[in-house]
Amino acid sequence: MMAAVAWRSLLPVIMISIFMVYEEWVSFPSCKLLPSTTYSPDKHVENVDDSLEDLKVMMVANLLLLGSEAGFVNLYFRDYYMSKFFKKSFQSLNPDMLLVLGDVSAKGSELSRTKWLSVLHQFDNMLGPFLDLPLHVILGDRDVGDCSGLCANSVTWIARNFPGLDSSGCGAFEISNISFVSLNAVALLCGNNKLRFDVEKVIERESVGLQMEIEGMDEANNGFGMFSEMSHDFRWRVNAMKSGSGPVLLLHFPLYQSGKTHIGEGSTFKSIIDPSGKVPASAQREGFSGTGPYDLSQTVPPNATEYIFHALKPRIIFSAHTQEFSDRTHPDGTREVTIPAMTWKVRDDPGFIVATFQRNKSAVSVTYCSVARESRILIAYTSALVLFLFFIIVSNTLEPKGLS
Repeated sequence: MMAAVAWRSLLPVIMISIFMVYEEWVSFPSCKLLPSTTYSPDKHVENVDDSLEDLKVMMVANLLLLGSEAGFVNLYFRDYYMSKFFKKSFQSLNPDMLLVLGDVSAKGSELSRTKWLSVLHQFDNMLGPFLDLPLHVILGDRDVGDCSGLCANSVTWIARNFPGLDSSGCGAFEISNISFVSLNAVALLCGNNKLRFDVEKVIERESVGLQMEIEGMDEANNGFGMFSEMSHDFRWRVNAMKSGSGPVLLLHFPLYQSGKTHIGEGSTFKSIIDPSGKVPASAQREGFSGTGPYDLSQTVPPNATEYIFHALKPRIIFSAHTQEFSDRTHPDGTREVTIPAMTWKVRDDPGFIVATFQRNKSAVSVTYCSVARESRILIAYTSALVLFLFFIIVSNTLEPKGLS
């Protein structure tokens, strides 16, 4: 009888210890290095500073935080685990920088500034140790809204709360000799909108700056003001830069995919850019289906895509919005990687990528990382509860009854 009582008293401690070990184990990401989708082999970069180390950048997207409107399940279950995933990813991967490619908020375009501040507070709490690293956040359509409701003052206010963004929601920076340019892709979808013109100015400024660096000051100045009418509503400066010689490009919407786009082989991850525009089942959860405010198949328009390629000649492109992972190569050989959603709100298997920029090569190695499925965590919780109740019932059944 005393043994049964002792076993029953130890059972909660044993169950809690087992679950804590399990929770610690599932919090670490599972990562896989992806094959390169580029057609040509890496070229050795000359005049490399040997003191520079490889730059490892973790990239996430579509956090879809609710701030003060988060319910019990989101606040104490989903967001709790996402915070653990960030912490364990930081510990295991040791990145040098964090990039967030838009949609920090689930419905930021509808929020007052007070409610936006609660989202920002939740964002800081979720990132944890990443706040000590260089951080760059770009704006998504859920953050600022669609063209019909795009307000320059609102975009400016939101952009001020994220490091490195100008009033139009764009940014440019350099770290470890790697140049990055981030664009407000939402504005590029709009017609005669002031923000779109501001984004075009950023693209032109960065294009001229790159040509000055690559071709020399005199050649860049000679080319300044020379335009080519290559689109019905974009006037482009002549650009003699080679494809892939520009910066790393960051934007929320994927660039337009032509019929000649090459999809990387050897990857088990599917693409969401479906020509039919069909929304996947993984996104049909909790009211996030279909629009956000744009459809998940939305891309940067063809003319704006062509303009970006011509002006910036990006080294590699990272985009988001689709909530799914994809890895493809454009006709000019430029690789574009689309980041999956990092939340259980829209998919059972969230993920992120880690891009490593090697100091002695022009190519970038990309690692896809997935975190625990929500369904498996729920099964573990349910199993633990059923097992606990089973042991309680069995121990009560086996306990000898006292004499009457």
